[in-house]
Amino acid sequence: MASFPWGRVFLAGTALVGTGYIIMRATVPTPEQTYAAMSPDLRRKVDANRAARLAREEATRNQMNAQQEDPDASKPVWADGRRT
Repeated sequence: MASFPWGRVFLAGTALVGTGYIIMRATVPTPEQTYAAMSPDLRRKVDANRAARLAREEATRNQMNAQQEDPDASKPVWADGRRT
């Protein structure tokens, strides 16, 4: 009974994955290249979306900081002790 050629299978798999990676790196544009290839009106939309996303992230960050400064914020809501 012949043994299975693990060495050749490993080399073939590595060559296949390596070739795919090289082809991907050669053909997929970088985000900067994609942005440079956009039309000016599309760039304005992308910039507006980026600004809106950064504003949302800043608002979330401010809210998280405000909650961390409040000592009661770490308590669960149901542990308030007040009955309604």
